[in-house]
Amino acid sequence: MKKLYRGSCHCGAVTFACQLDLAEGIRRCNCSFCAKTRMQKAFALREEFEITAGKDRLSAYRAENSNWREGDVDHYFCSRCGVRPFSRGYLEDFLGHFYAVNVACLDGVSDAELGAAPLIYENGRIDDYVNPPADTRFM
Repeated sequence: MKKLYRGSCHCGAVTFACQLDLAEGIRRCNCSFCAKTRMQKAFALREEFEITAGKDRLSAYRAENSNWREGDVDHYFCSRCGVRPFSRGYLEDFLGHFYAVNVACLDGVSDAELGAAPLIYENGRIDDYVNPPADTRFM
């Protein structure tokens, strides 16, 4: 069941609110971007996500010449502390418009709540977001 969560970057300049169902899983991906940033994400529909403060503090990154499964993803980070609280994307055969929320940036979530969420491993290195890679120990 979806629940309202609030979150922020490390310095608190960027804050957001979103509806998430952590029982749907927390995803870990081995694509080059997620692997280098150690992103663990849950997905919110675009209409269920709101930047509540600090929009002017956000900077964005999109890989040049990238066409992620015929969609697009912009990775946002706080220009003050450098933390990436979320990414915004579009993928027709996934959720349409969505936000990938960095679950480490959710405020007030207990370790037990995060620990109870199933982990879903994505093999982003080969654009297979349905099946896990053979080895997930490093993720």
